[in-house]
Amino acid sequence: MDYAYARQNMVESQLRTNRVFGERLLDAFETLPRELFVPETIRSISYIDEDLHIGGGRYLLEPMVLGRLLQAADIQESDVALDIGCTTGYATAILARLCSTAVGLESDPGLVDTANDLLSRMEISNAVVVQGDLAEGYPKQAPYNVILVNGGVEELPAGLTEQLAEGGRLVTVTRPASGGIGRARLYRKDEGIVSNRILFDASTPVLEEFKAPPRFVF
Repeated sequence: MDYAYARQNMVESQLRTNRVFGERLLDAFETLPRELFVPETIRSISYIDEDLHIGGGRYLLEPMVLGRLLQAADIQESDVALDIGCTTGYATAILARLCSTAVGLESDPGLVDTANDLLSRMEISNAVVVQGDLAEGYPKQAPYNVILVNGGVEELPAGLTEQLAEGGRLVTVTRPASGGIGRARLYRKDEGIVSNRILFDASTPVLEEFKAPPRFVF
């Protein structure tokens, strides 16, 4: 399979046609080998316009969704970014192309090892993946200018927005616990107040760690 052609086609048919225009961002998508971040058995579909299940309830986000989220985050070269639920490190690697430092957070130790190995093989020196509870974020490295929650969220822990720097942005897809369509959202902290707005509809699978706890109903 011609993966270079597949990457170019992904950029032209999935990103540009869905209003992803940032040239630095598009260049990162076009040059980063997405096929290496998925199991070998599904590499032939690594550029499909769907979320890719890589096992254990973890997915690589659909390229269009990831691209639009990162574009909305308005990432600057001086930013420090946190990628929560980074799986094999694909989005972490893209973030590393856009900002000064990228930290990936993953709870699965096997995925942590895989992600760090891939980052090392690609000689990406400004990114690292650490193990920890996704819902707690990674306060040790906070504050962050950008936080990406790499999956759907039914309930966003307040502790994550507390790890945003002033002017910081958090992007994710929120989904109602009762079911229904998800909404990509941009959260922003200004003068200590966090506001949010809907960006677009998305059907991103919910991360187990961000499911709303069951509530008793009379």
